[in-house]
Amino acid sequence: MIKKYLNNFKDFPKEIWILTLITFINRAGTMVIPFLSKYMKENLEFSYSQIGWVMVFFGIGSIIGTWLSGKLSDKIGFYKVMVFSLFTSGIVFILLQYATTFEELCMGILVLTTIADMFRPAMLVCLKTFTTKENRARAFALTRAAVNLGFLFGPVLGGLIIMQLGYGYIFYVDGITCILAIIVFMFFVKEKTLPLKLKKHHEGFKKISIRKDHPFMLHLLICMITGILFFQIFTTLPLYHKERFNMSEFDSGLLLSLNGLLILLFELPIVNYVIKNKIDNHRVIFIGLLLMSSSFLLLLLPWEAALIPMMLLMTFGVMLTFPFANSFAMGRSYESHEGKYMAAFTMSYSFAHILSAKSGMEIIQRSGYDANWMFMAGLGMVGSLLVFKLFAMVEKEELKTDRKVDAIFLDE
Repeated sequence: MIKKYLNNFKDFPKEIWILTLITFINRAGTMVIPFLSKYMKENLEFSYSQIGWVMVFFGIGSIIGTWLSGKLSDKIGFYKVMVFSLFTSGIVFILLQYATTFEELCMGILVLTTIADMFRPAMLVCLKTFTTKENRARAFALTRAAVNLGFLFGPVLGGLIIMQLGYGYIFYVDGITCILAIIVFMFFVKEKTLPLKLKKHHEGFKKISIRKDHPFMLHLLICMITGILFFQIFTTLPLYHKERFNMSEFDSGLLLSLNGLLILLFELPIVNYVIKNKIDNHRVIFIGLLLMSSSFLLLLLPWEAALIPMMLLMTFGVMLTFPFANSFAMGRSYESHEGKYMAAFTMSYSFAHILSAKSGMEIIQRSGYDANWMFMAGLGMVGSLLVFKLFAMVEKEELKTDRKVDAIFLDE
């Protein structure tokens, strides 16, 4: 069984393994994010509305950062963007602890996420560069395994540090690990070894408009809905743990680490199973959204024990949506426009972060937690129905392409 599990990790180039390693280092160190809403509520005594607005700035910075990354990755290459993003965001993380007023934290979070979220689109271009079309979903699942291995340790360590030393120390840990991760990348992967130069002048080149790619735009909407559901576990759920069940940061960290452990163990085998059995990606994403939606219904139960099956459903839903959503986005990107497509794909989650945090906090403040869980469950149902629409659009597009090809052969 162990040998069969390890076979899922075969046939990846060195660059993908290095990318996976720095992703793990970076994610393991990002301890402050799961506890940010609790930090603002308990230490800075912000209202729910103020917490929601800080998270809005979090999302705005993410949008700006991913847009810049898409532009810069296509022009100067993903290597420079990745180095700048991680090194600079490490410094900003350390400085963020000194922002204590509402206005200071809004601006600090805006600057931080603008710089930090330049990393992800560049990383996705890097991932696409060093993998084949057949291996992309697997490679993305591998980097997500690294994210979740880091997420397995991060919240627990973060919770321990907060309980023993206070919130100030995790800002230092976050910053140092960002800088350490990019030093590892620069040491093992030299810029000259990467295919940074993109073809700017070639025959048949034409400007690509993402907005005219209607299936891709609908896919972005579905991704945004998926992100809104997922980000609840970082924004409203830790507050719910404390206020409804009086759970400590360490207890919340353990529960969040369950998400990371399950994804580490099962995501790549699930992706391989879907690929080998040629199961339709849209059907998998549909099931994943239903599971994520159902997880919120369990939070309507007044028992602390319901938090574990809720996290199980959410986690398996994530495993059935995120890898295949990424693979679909990569598959539709054109040569020399990868940065633009990956930026748009990442921005859908940035918008999700804004909407997830602000809508969740406002609903909780006005109507309570149960109203928020019902809203999220209903939104997930809407997203699952949109998957059918996307599937129909893609089928129609493929049929139209096949007819054009047939017409060409008939003319010849």
